[in-house]
Amino acid sequence: MNYTKYIFLAFIVSLFYSCDIHRDPYNSIDADDLLGTEAGLQTATNGNYANLKGKKDESAWFDDWHRITEYPTDNVSLSGTTTDPLFYFYNFRNIPNNSRSSRFWSYSYRTIVGCNQIIEKAEKAVSPSMDHLIGENYYLRGMLMFYLVNVYGRPYTQGPDNLGVPIKLSTDVTDLPPRAKVGEVYEQILEDLKMAEELMTLNKSNVYASKEAAQALLSRVYLYMDDLDNSIEYSNKVINSGKYSLLSTEQLRRSMELPPEGNPEEIFSLKFTKDADYGHGWYTVGGMYATIQNVGWGEMYASKSFVDLINQNPEDARKSHFEAQYLKDEAGAQIPSVFWVNENYQYVQETLIDDSYIVFNEKEYTIHTEEIEGETLHYFIDDMSNKQYVKKDHLMEDRNGYFKYFIYKCSMQEGEPHLWSPTVSRLGEIYLNLAEAYAKKGDVSNALANVNIIRQRAGIPTVSNIGDKELIDVVLDERRLELVWEGHRKFDVFRNNKTMDRLYPGTHLSGTDAYEVIPPTHNRVIEFIPEDQILVQPNLVQNP
Repeated sequence: MNYTKYIFLAFIVSLFYSCDIHRDPYNSIDADDLLGTEAGLQTATNGNYANLKGKKDESAWFDDWHRITEYPTDNVSLSGTTTDPLFYFYNFRNIPNNSRSSRFWSYSYRTIVGCNQIIEKAEKAVSPSMDHLIGENYYLRGMLMFYLVNVYGRPYTQGPDNLGVPIKLSTDVTDLPPRAKVGEVYEQILEDLKMAEELMTLNKSNVYASKEAAQALLSRVYLYMDDLDNSIEYSNKVINSGKYSLLSTEQLRRSMELPPEGNPEEIFSLKFTKDADYGHGWYTVGGMYATIQNVGWGEMYASKSFVDLINQNPEDARKSHFEAQYLKDEAGAQIPSVFWVNENYQYVQETLIDDSYIVFNEKEYTIHTEEIEGETLHYFIDDMSNKQYVKKDHLMEDRNGYFKYFIYKCSMQEGEPHLWSPTVSRLGEIYLNLAEAYAKKGDVSNALANVNIIRQRAGIPTVSNIGDKELIDVVLDERRLELVWEGHRKFDVFRNNKTMDRLYPGTHLSGTDAYEVIPPTHNRVIEFIPEDQILVQPNLVQNP
């Protein structure tokens, strides 16, 4: 790994990427002098946060983090091909020279080295405020190691002796550690986050790391390790702090519009602002998900799989985080239709005429209705005398035959089309961490109690009887609904030894040998180590 160019740039050059940061030539200031004062320590720490955001209108760490974690899931459906290497994440055709993966790796370690610079040079116990700043860097290092090991190493639950990622704890250019075992990386993550928890004692805005941010991430880390008691302990620490509260049901509907500081549920977010970070909005995460005020590509949509799950409760407040795009007639009214998915997992839709029949392949078919277990179903009899079940709706806009379910969760902060501050931790996740931990302990009552806190807030019926479902599946479904497009789903599926089912319309099924279902043991559950890193550091063993 070529760390040479990152040592001073990690926390100095990256300062230029954010607003409200003093722009003196820090590379001409001795590191001991810079980090010996609280002002210098704050500036350097701000630089490490800024390094994760990058420059406006350019991809950076958080853009690639989102695409690596969300695109290989059952929550999204791509509507066409693209030369952007995000395509390889989406269709599980990982390649070792993916520029986005390489940038994610490089920016992660660049920031880790920036944190190391502060951890090495800054003196503890000078003041609570300086201790807090040092703690923020321990947190950032632990957070980045956590994301790295989950992207490039197999889930902890598949064996802590699998290869993880290098543990880089110094700024020494000759220190080029090989890949550590997954378990060793997790031990370092725990050590860093516990040190952060100890050092951070001040009440700062939720756009900075805090004691509770460390506790929230510890809750997740322990959950990924199946260390259930510790996950429960740290979840309760966050809840019992009393510093956070769930948004109301109505607030939840418009949660994407809130800046982090205006959201009492946010524990830690990367703050993006219009003037410093936004640019024109096209190359943001949200720009891929929707076209808003004529801004954005709108090419990646909510999957039919996710839409079907959330539509089980039509009143779910979280439905406002995405929206079907309907065609309209000359009078501006939506056009009644029916649609279905054929045997090739392609959408078919036809106009519903007089609420009774459709014309399909130049033939008329009557739409019939039947009641099954209290649910009204619609169908027609095809040419083979089979029932073809359809959904009554309205004609939808499509791109290349894929329905446009625009995703708004990553857009519209403060009214800007694609401004978004990505969440690292929030209170909703903490309740679901509790639910999963209790489910795995066989504690049905406490598991459902925490699931129901989230369901009640979403405005949907609570669960009292899980019927034939596994308790863990009830929890995972709720995690999917609540945390969708926040970077959890891929890890939630594979670390729980589940299969990623992608049998729904999308270009991931195009061509031969498409990955329709991906088992947790598949090689492409994890990314290749970036090829350019192996070229400069041959002791990095490649993933199979």
